[in-house]
Amino acid sequence: MRHFLRDDDLTPEEFEAVLDRALELKSDPYAAKPFAGPQTVAMIFDKPTLRTQASFAVAISDLGGNPMLVDGNLAMIGVRESIADTARVLGRMTSAIVWRTGDQARIDEMAQCAGVPVVNALTDQFHPCQGLADLLTVREHKGALAGLTLTMVGDTASNMGHTYLLSGALAGMHVRLSGPDGFQPLPDVFARATEIAAATGGSVTWVSDPRDAVSGADAVATDTWVSMGKEDEAAHRLAKFHPWQLDSRLLSEAAPDAIVLHCLPAYRGKEITAEVIDGPQSVVFDEAGNRLHAQKAILSKLMEWR
Repeated sequence: MRHFLRDDDLTPEEFEAVLDRALELKSDPYAAKPFAGPQTVAMIFDKPTLRTQASFAVAISDLGGNPMLVDGNLAMIGVRESIADTARVLGRMTSAIVWRTGDQARIDEMAQCAGVPVVNALTDQFHPCQGLADLLTVREHKGALAGLTLTMVGDTASNMGHTYLLSGALAGMHVRLSGPDGFQPLPDVFARATEIAAATGGSVTWVSDPRDAVSGADAVATDTWVSMGKEDEAAHRLAKFHPWQLDSRLLSEAAPDAIVLHCLPAYRGKEITAEVIDGPQSVVFDEAGNRLHAQKAILSKLMEWR
């Protein structure tokens, strides 16, 4: 049984094949019907969502299936009922499970017990579907991914920091991360990305100075400085992160034709300025739209590979 719980659940070849499938389905939206019947796919959301819920619901419908929304606040998975028991129930009623939750261990346990493919729609540690959408967007705007430089500035200890490390390494990109001391990615994720990059011709680097990190980059990404569940740290974070704000001055260090990524929601005037996110180099809303095609691609491939 194949799952997509973190970016490196795919090999480099599989990662490229998923992006290929995404482009195919973007040009021919109803070409694949792995959930014809319609088969039902459970979508569980323990955290706030807009793009993830919308893109998965449309993706499952376009793939011939029935998206079943499970309210995480009502299900209280792991509180009212164990994760294992929930997985065994849903696995007997659905063809796949999509879950947006907290700690990665929760979705790992779901996958161990479900008996159907499980897709990570965001955990505290990884956001692999967003990684697919982001690199799909870079590929559309820049062509082949291998050899390109992708820089993330800001909270690189976040799920997006980990996802950029792994997904960029899988694609053979040169990934640079930059943020304040104390907000580096997990050492084991950095080590895993380094291992992958050694095989794909890419690289992963921590750069303390944001200007050096952005210098010559083909794509520059940022994300909120205050992720879900970190709201009580907001004042401390805002004070520390200001030098890593993606403004026009910092962006000017990148390649002249660099593109700007942000997975949204964005907070203009904090991690990114309005002139950048709403400016000509921003591909943020292309990126958001590509969530649909990325979700369709990974779901259809998992149904092939299971």
